[in-house]
Amino acid sequence: MGSCVARPSKLIGVRKGDYPKSKSGRQYFNSKCSRKSKSSRTSNNKVLKDPLEENILHKYEIGNELGRGEFGITYQCFELETGEAYACKKISKAKLKTDIDIEDVQREVEILRHLPKHPNLVSYKDAFEDDEAVYLVMELCRGGELFDRIVAKGHYTERAAAKVIKTILEIVKVCHEHGVIHRDLKPENFLLADESETAPIKVIDFGLSIFYEP
Repeated sequence: MGSCVARPSKLIGVRKGDYPKSKSGRQYFNSKCSRKSKSSRTSNNKVLKDPLEENILHKYEIGNELGRGEFGITYQCFELETGEAYACKKISKAKLKTDIDIEDVQREVEILRHLPKHPNLVSYKDAFEDDEAVYLVMELCRGGELFDRIVAKGHYTERAAAKVIKTILEIVKVCHEHGVIHRDLKPENFLLADESETAPIKVIDFGLSIFYEP
């Protein structure tokens, strides 16, 4: 369902207020998500049980697109109060065709809220909902995907590969200890916190994850 990754080339030199805008002058999101809009949403098409509020633009400014998934698009965003950068995953309600799709989104949010703070788990920040979409605000990882790092390096030494695998197993252990099975572990779903060679990896995308009794 998208990612929290920021491709390094898209972040260098980017400042708050520098983002590309549409012809209407809005930054990516349409008028349904403007500051002055009022939602006419009914409970029939509500996805989240307890979103923070309906209008994400009351708290965040939306920037560059970072990536796309089956159900939505991830953008860079900035918290208005602090200026701190985050990743915002916009999940289009038009893509949620079945009750199972809706339940998957609900469960993903529940899992993000449930898991503990951990250096190798992407951190959850906020959730919003309006007529058009659900918005998940999470930690921004600036180093790209583990998959791209593997391709760029060409090969890992046995010691370096063992370190990565050990971290992945530790992530699985933490998730299982808290009653969560990820079910979609692959290099594309591990991000590097920054561009350094020693950057920690963080697991993302709990869209297929489930709760279970440990």
